[in-house]
Amino acid sequence: MFGLYEMAFGGLTWGNLLMLFIGGGLIYLGVARKMEPILLVPIGIGIMMVNIPFAGLMVYAPAEPGAIPIPASGGLKEIAEGKIGLLNLLYRYGLESQIIPLLIFLGIGAMSDFSPAIARPSSFMFGATAQLGVFVVFLIAYLTGLFSINEAICIGIIGGSDGPPTVYLTVAKAPQLLGPITLVAYSYMALVPILQPPIIRLLTSKKERQIYMKPQIREVSKLEKVIFPIAVFVLSALLVPASAPLIGMLMFGNLLSVSGVTDRLGASAGGVFVDVLTFLLGMTVGAMMPAAVFLNPKTLMIIGLAVVAFAFGTAGGIWGAKIANLFLKEKINPLIGAAGVSAVPMAARVAQVEGQKANPRNFLLMHAMGPNMAGAIATSVVAGIFISMV
Repeated sequence: MFGLYEMAFGGLTWGNLLMLFIGGGLIYLGVARKMEPILLVPIGIGIMMVNIPFAGLMVYAPAEPGAIPIPASGGLKEIAEGKIGLLNLLYRYGLESQIIPLLIFLGIGAMSDFSPAIARPSSFMFGATAQLGVFVVFLIAYLTGLFSINEAICIGIIGGSDGPPTVYLTVAKAPQLLGPITLVAYSYMALVPILQPPIIRLLTSKKERQIYMKPQIREVSKLEKVIFPIAVFVLSALLVPASAPLIGMLMFGNLLSVSGVTDRLGASAGGVFVDVLTFLLGMTVGAMMPAAVFLNPKTLMIIGLAVVAFAFGTAGGIWGAKIANLFLKEKINPLIGAAGVSAVPMAARVAQVEGQKANPRNFLLMHAMGPNMAGAIATSVVAGIFISMV
């Protein structure tokens, strides 16, 4: 089965043809089903580009039998000589240098509203407990013996459901897995509305899902909004220095948005700037999915482990909320804990939908956005911990 990509069909292989269909499938999901189209469409195009081998858009370095190949390195001279393709250049200077994921986090910070998390500080507890999936799957992947410790931490971080930290950590520790890990992470983030509800219903009773929370959250002052990104960056950088690039970009983007004096910069960072970077990221990640990479036992295992990571991440957030309820007089709906996986804003919307199904009076969206945004910070901190310790 795994040798499928080796059987030639003219200039292509059977594996390349299969990958062309997969690329087309991602484009279909993005366009027709509107599932993360901003990412799935560029990734689908990238997969198609790299699986037409004679086009030479992405050239891979020779690899040992069974090993996952990585893109060949070079610059403009090597492109002119036909040794590498244009997408090799995007990979080297955009992803390998880690510039694109960091700048995307700047844009995400500019688009983010941390007010719900500031208004309810317990949100950070749920964002932290939702990282359970990261550590569980890291241990599972490493104990199988099929993955090195560097590869295992990159597979585990999928459970955080946050794209830029996943890309950042994988480029730093296991670049050969960047294609499959990023594709799986973003695909499953798009599937959160399908993956989370069965887990939520399994782990919560109808009575718990019916818990009513007043729709209003306290108003957050401008001073709090300005102090928050500065304080989070300083605290994170002091405690986990390796998280400083990720947290720094996220908080800097947010500060541009909330300061009130850099509105143009915030709008630019969260607008066309982040859109351009996103399609470059998607296309380059797709170009890291030739048949030799996707039709590999490790890739198929990553697909399965990612489901486990999402399941335990959701469970960790719910369990965190249940533990908090043991000490609270005014109970919180444990559905908001499930939003601690930082698939923003899909996880918060799932909490809203499931909450209204159980109790039509419930309006949990703003309550769920707190853990949702806290999860983005928590995943970045965990990525920093892995970078510094492994």
